[in-house]
Amino acid sequence: MTNPVQPERQGPRFNLPVWTRRQWLDAVLVAGWLPVAGMALLVLAGVGNRFVDLLAQFTAPMLIATVLLTLGLGLLRLKAAAGAGGLAAVLLALAVWPQWFPEASKPDTGAAVVRLYSANLYYLNNDTSRIRRSVEAADADIVVLIELASDPALRIDEVLAGYPYRAASMRLDQTRGPSRSVIASRWPLTVRDDPPDGLHAVAATARTPLGPIHVVGVHLTRPWPFQHSWGQISQTMALDAIVEELDGPVVVAGDFNSVSSGRIGRQVRRDIGLRPAPGFPGTWPTDLPSALGITIDQVYASPDLAFVSRRLAQPTGSDHRPVVTEITRAAR
Repeated sequence: MTNPVQPERQGPRFNLPVWTRRQWLDAVLVAGWLPVAGMALLVLAGVGNRFVDLLAQFTAPMLIATVLLTLGLGLLRLKAAAGAGGLAAVLLALAVWPQWFPEASKPDTGAAVVRLYSANLYYLNNDTSRIRRSVEAADADIVVLIELASDPALRIDEVLAGYPYRAASMRLDQTRGPSRSVIASRWPLTVRDDPPDGLHAVAATARTPLGPIHVVGVHLTRPWPFQHSWGQISQTMALDAIVEELDGPVVVAGDFNSVSSGRIGRQVRRDIGLRPAPGFPGTWPTDLPSALGITIDQVYASPDLAFVSRRLAQPTGSDHRPVVTEITRAAR
């Protein structure tokens, strides 16, 4: 009699889950958030690498975009992707926090307030009438202009009508045209010495109702990869040399080509001891809504001064938005 054939014993079967297209899409989107979260962590760690610093300049607009995308994913019920986007948004918010809510001195409520207007006018911008309207509407006490082009410079009495006291830098010759930096005031100015070589700046002391305030208008070079990464660092060191010689309250305004939470902003806070005005909304470029811009046009002040307010002024025709800050004495 033939023995019955026994069925071959099979090992245990492992059935891999079959994902739907929706689940695969959710997983891919989760993976897509990993570089964003990693970038935020590097910025939070204060890594001074030039690649990280370049990414740090865009954390604010990336936060806005991340929040909007995360809300969209939530509406599409892609839960894992929305959760990962939410985590990335939290990390970006922590990275942006020092830029939007920097350490600040408490204002002395009984002290006078000084209003300062600062703008990079762009050295190819010859719309003198528009520049004048922006300056006039701001109604500032002190005006700091960077990259003042040829035509506005020739009509400086029109641009700065009502500001009889002025200090100007030497002309900076660019590839497509010359420009200057100017400080103008309603109050008398004492012009400071020329800045160190390699730094385009102008400095003066204004006799304000708060007492003498040293004002420095500065324009740092562009960051890597547009210029060597050492350029901004060495220019900030030159700015430190200027501020060290000033005794009393100091305000530094201009185009830093860096956000206050980036490598250069940390250097200004750490080495020079200045504190930035809040950096929202952004100042550059004007082609984007200000909420999506980056704040490379900064105003810094010494701890014995306090910022009362900060806002954007009317456009000038430049690719940078002007900034109006109100400053007073810090509470003791």
